[in-house]
Amino acid sequence: MRLSISTLIDINEKWIKRSRYLSREDKEHTRDTGEFTAKLGHCPILVNNVYDLLTGHLTIYLIGAVAALLLHKNNKLCTHAAFVSSSVASILGMIFAVSVITGETLSFTFMSNPIIAVSVYVDKLSAFFIFTLSIIVFAVSIYSIGYVKEYFGKKDVGYLGFLYNVFIVSMTLVVVAGNAVMFLIVWELMSILSYFLVIYEHENENTRKAGFTYIVMTHIGTGFIIISFLILSSATGSFNFDTFHGVGAQLPSLLKDVAFLCAFIGFGTKAGIVPFHIWLPYAHPAAPSNISALMSGVMIKIGVYMIIRFAFDFLGADVLWWGVLVLVAGIVSALVGIIYAVVESDMKKMLAFSSIENIGIILLGVGAAMIFISSGYPEIAAFGLIAAFYHVINHAVFKSLLFMGAGSILYSTHTRNIEKLGGLIKKMPYTAGFFLIGVMSISAFPPFNGFISEWMLFHTLLESIYLSSNVVTIALLSSGAGLALTSALAAMCFAKAFGIGFLALPRSSHAGNAREVPVTMLSGMGILSLACLILGIIPHYAVRILDSISSPIIGQAIAAELSPEHSIATIFSGFGSISTLLLVLVMLVPLTIITVLLPMKSKCRSETWGCGQPMLTARNEYTATAFSNPIRVWLKNLYRGEQDTQMMYSGSRFVKESIKFNSHIEPIFERYLYTPIIDLVQTVSRSVKVIQAGSIHIYIAYTFAALIILLIYILVEGI
Repeated sequence: MRLSISTLIDINEKWIKRSRYLSREDKEHTRDTGEFTAKLGHCPILVNNVYDLLTGHLTIYLIGAVAALLLHKNNKLCTHAAFVSSSVASILGMIFAVSVITGETLSFTFMSNPIIAVSVYVDKLSAFFIFTLSIIVFAVSIYSIGYVKEYFGKKDVGYLGFLYNVFIVSMTLVVVAGNAVMFLIVWELMSILSYFLVIYEHENENTRKAGFTYIVMTHIGTGFIIISFLILSSATGSFNFDTFHGVGAQLPSLLKDVAFLCAFIGFGTKAGIVPFHIWLPYAHPAAPSNISALMSGVMIKIGVYMIIRFAFDFLGADVLWWGVLVLVAGIVSALVGIIYAVVESDMKKMLAFSSIENIGIILLGVGAAMIFISSGYPEIAAFGLIAAFYHVINHAVFKSLLFMGAGSILYSTHTRNIEKLGGLIKKMPYTAGFFLIGVMSISAFPPFNGFISEWMLFHTLLESIYLSSNVVTIALLSSGAGLALTSALAAMCFAKAFGIGFLALPRSSHAGNAREVPVTMLSGMGILSLACLILGIIPHYAVRILDSISSPIIGQAIAAELSPEHSIATIFSGFGSISTLLLVLVMLVPLTIITVLLPMKSKCRSETWGCGQPMLTARNEYTATAFSNPIRVWLKNLYRGEQDTQMMYSGSRFVKESIKFNSHIEPIFERYLYTPIIDLVQTVSRSVKVIQAGSIHIYIAYTFAALIILLIYILVEGI
C-alpha cells in the first residue's frame, strides 16, 4: 500500500507530483508562507518519495497501537498486531534514515504561525538517530512477541502494545521536530508515555516509586529546556529551529552561556548524566525488559542528540570551557556508573548503572570535539565526534542485547538476583551465547563493536598533546586514564555477571528449573549479536558514513584520512592505525590450530576439583558479592556500606546454627544532594502556605492587588 502525505494534510495533489529540488532560498520562502516544502537528494532507494516513507512508517506504528487496543481481549492477536507492525515500521524507518543520510535534508511544514509550526526537519544527524532507533526497535519488537507471553492472563497486553508503539512514534517525532514548541509537546509526550511504561507493573510499590522519581526528574529537566529555548527565541523572534542555526553569534556571551548550561542540564537529565542520573537505576529495572532495552538503548541517547544539536548547531560550540564541562561530566558519569555497577547484584540495575557509564563515554567524545573545535583543530574534533557517534550506535546495540538477555533470564528463572542464578549455560545455551557476545562487546574486547569506538576515543584524547593549553591537555589525558580504568572495571563487572550467572552450579531452584526462551526472543537477541560482530569487524564502512554525518556539523570531512582500506587510522600518523579484519585473522589462527590441527585424542570428563571436599555444591562457589569485594574494600569510603548481620542459634547462644549477612550501598547522591534540596523545598512550601487562608475574600483581594500592580506597570512603561 502506497501512503501519501496528501492523505494527512490539505495540499494539492499536483504540488506533490511536481515535487522538485529546491534551493535554500526557495525553501526558506515557501516555509515562510506555510506551504509544504522538501529538499531531497539522490539516494539508492527504490521508493522515491522520502516524505512518504516518513509518514508511512509512523502511520504503521499508529496502526499497530490502535490494533493492540482493539484486540486486547485476544492476547495472541494483539501481541502480533502490536509487535509485527512495529517491526515492519522499523524497516521503513531504516530505509527512510538511509535515504536522508545518502541524500540531503528533508524539511516540510504542515502549519505555520508565529508561535508553533507543525514542521519536520530531518538532516543527517536526525537521520542517524532514527536509524539507530529503528535497528533497536526491529530487534526488540521481534523479541517482544515471545517476551510478553509472560503477561498473558496477568496484565493487559493490548495496553502495553499501544504504549510501546506510541512511545516509538514520540521518540521519532522528538528527533524530527522543527519547532521548539512542537518539540516540547512531543518531548512531554515521550516522557509521559515512558512513565506509564515504567509503572506497567504498578502493583509493586517499588515500581510506583521508581515511576514517581522518573517523572519528577524529567519535568525538572524540561523546565531547564524551556528556559534555553526562550533564550534562543528572544534573539531570533521565532521558535522555528531553522532560525536557531548559528544563533549563538547573535547572543551576548552571558546569555549564550546560560542557554548552554540550561540545555546541558535539561537534556543531561534525560540522558542520565551524573548527578542528574538518580531516576535511571530505578526506572530501567522497574520497566518490562523490552521497554528497558528501548529506554537504555535509544531514549537516553535522544538527550545526547539534543546536547549535540544545541552545542554545535545552535550555539556554535566555540567556547572552550563548555567542552571542558562536558568532558568532566563525561568522565565523572563513566566512573560513577561503572563503580556502582560492579558491586550491584540486581542484573537489570547493574545494566542501568552501566548505561550511565556509557553515556559518560559518549560525552567524552562530544566534549573532546568541542575542545578541539574551539582550539582550532577541526580534524581532531571530527575524529572525536565520529567516535562519539560510533559509541552511540554501539551502546544502543550491545546494551539492548544485554537487557534482552536479562529479560530472558527473568522470563525463565523469575529472578533478577545474580546470587540466585548459576548453571544457566547448560539450561539456556543460546541465551548464554548471545549474552556472552554482549558482555564481550560492552567490555571492549576485539573484534566486537565496543572495542572500536573506545579505541577511537582513546586516540582522540591522546591527541590533546597538540593543544597549547597545558591545563586542558592534562584534563584530556586524565580523562583517557579514567576511561582506561572504566574499561577495566567494566570487564570485571561483566565477567562477574556472566561467570556467576551462567557458569558453575545453579544456586536456587529457579535457576535449576530454567528452560530456554522462545525462538522469537532468541531471534531478537541474535539480530543484535550479529550487529555487534559486523560493527566490530568492518568498521571502516561505518566510519565513512559517520564522517558524512559529522562533516556538516564540524565543517571538516576526514574520511579519506580516517579510513584507508580495511583499517581505521588516526588523524596524525604518529598514533598509528588498526585493521580489525587482520585482527580477526590473527585471532582465528590459534583457534584453528587448537580445534582442527591438534584434536584431542581422548576426552575425559570429571567433576571440578574442590580442594579435597567430598562433594561440591553451590555453597562452594564464588558469589557475586565475593567477586566484587576487592572493589568494595578499595572504595569503601565512597560506597559507605551499611552491614546487617543476623545470627540464628540452636538451643544455646554458644551454638550458631546459621549467619545471615546483608550489605547495602549508601545512596550518596540521594542522601547528600537531593534530600537536602527536598527538605528545603518543603520548608519553603510550609512558609508560603500561610497565604492559603481558605477565605474567598482574601483570594479576591489577591486578585485585586495583582491587577493594581499590572496597571502601575503599564502606566510606568507608557511613560
